[in-house]
Amino acid sequence: MVDSPRASTQTASTTIQLEQSNKEDAYTALDNKFNSDPFLVRFDEGDSANPKNWSFAKKWYLTLAAGLLVLNATFSSSAPSTLVPTFMEEFEISQEVGTLTVSLFVCGYCVGPLLWGPLSEQYGRRPIFILSFFIYMCFQIGCALSQNIVSILIFRFLGGTFAAAPLANSGALISDIWDAKGRGTALAVFTVAPFAGPGIGPVVSGYLVLAGVSWRWLFWILTIFAGVCWLQIVFTIPETYSPVLLAKRAKEIRKRTGDERYHAAFESQSMTFSQRMESILARPFKVLFREPMLIAITLYMSFVYGCIYLLFEAYPVVFTKGHNLNAGVSGLVFLPLPIGGFLAVATYILFFNPSYERKAQECAPNPVPPEFRLRVAMVSAPFFAISFFWFAWTSFPSVSIWAPMMSGALLGWSICLIFLALFNYIIDAYLAVAASALAANTVVRSLFGAGFPLFATQMYDRLGPEWASTLLGFIALIMMPIPFVLSRYGPILRLKSKYAPSGPLPSSSPA
Repeated sequence: MVDSPRASTQTASTTIQLEQSNKEDAYTALDNKFNSDPFLVRFDEGDSANPKNWSFAKKWYLTLAAGLLVLNATFSSSAPSTLVPTFMEEFEISQEVGTLTVSLFVCGYCVGPLLWGPLSEQYGRRPIFILSFFIYMCFQIGCALSQNIVSILIFRFLGGTFAAAPLANSGALISDIWDAKGRGTALAVFTVAPFAGPGIGPVVSGYLVLAGVSWRWLFWILTIFAGVCWLQIVFTIPETYSPVLLAKRAKEIRKRTGDERYHAAFESQSMTFSQRMESILARPFKVLFREPMLIAITLYMSFVYGCIYLLFEAYPVVFTKGHNLNAGVSGLVFLPLPIGGFLAVATYILFFNPSYERKAQECAPNPVPPEFRLRVAMVSAPFFAISFFWFAWTSFPSVSIWAPMMSGALLGWSICLIFLALFNYIIDAYLAVAASALAANTVVRSLFGAGFPLFATQMYDRLGPEWASTLLGFIALIMMPIPFVLSRYGPILRLKSKYAPSGPLPSSSPA
């Protein structure tokens, strides 16, 4: 992901975020256009106010802080999954309605990125983080004090909408502070957060159930976690979006000198309300439906993302019912997923990223073909399918619990690498409209993430864990050729594309 999840884990990364560097390219172009303008405010060489010139330690702190915000959001998304039986008993509801506590939160991810990304480009990252996280924290308080399931569901949806701010903007923050050379490693480390959060959530809620405390304690814990992150934003995360920083500097210079001719490139941009709405809401889907490549990638990533949230319903069938585990230990079986994500990041940093950097040197001054990104997905896609077959045929209660549990590590490893590869491919292939391409991808992914848990329990009950997981493995097998086909025919499709440039455009940064 050159600018992402990320994290999404869609997700990630997700998201989604990394395309913000395209906006900065636009302002750089304006800088060049007005290069002879003595009143144009810009950063000087080595300017300490430029986020890309901040110290190595500060940049890594902000990278980890951005990852923590995404971890918070994704942790909250899955945390109530273990409490569904408790909700069913206390509020006398069906399992499907109980599952909505997870699904509606993820539905909020469909709305959030369309709001918070563009708003952060207008007002800066910091005020959007502060506002959205405070309101998100308030909705966690609302859940904790709710007296009925309807209130909980409403607050969960609204909470997911505001929690989507770090999903939309944390990756953008990283692209604000790192140059092309350092961004790859930073984003790879950051990508763990969207996958670690969903795996940790059931562990916490599982042990709360085991301890016999009220379900409200989970939401008080989420409130405290959100509050700590909000204080971290307020006191330690500065503004990082260069166009906004330059606009503030221009305003200060005008105030200090009284000369109204000083201006920043950002202030020269003007867009009507209707144009902004079209850019935010309509263009992402115009790009999606006109691009066969993007449709194929989005369907594949959405299926993968949906499978993550499907596991929150499938694992209890296999481990809680099949192996008679208590709620606390049942939560622990999710931990191989984030462990696999950490291993994926190590694999990416040690093997795939150096390979990309060598290719970038070979191709310089021309860009690396976007299809080179797909090599990572070509390696990991077969293992994604294999992990489901592994999980399927070790799900028998007579088989050691470690066998199906360890399939989660391979699943987490393959999912993380698939997302890294395909996010990067979207960025490189759609360059100028990457923001719209990733926004559409995020909305569709979130719909899959919200929908899959709603049928998972019925599917596993009716087909049995073995055949239900086998079905998912076969679907993964059917979709597996997508990166291979794009690797072969991607250049031809890009030549025919309205949005994917195939000429010698500036190379995107290695991720």
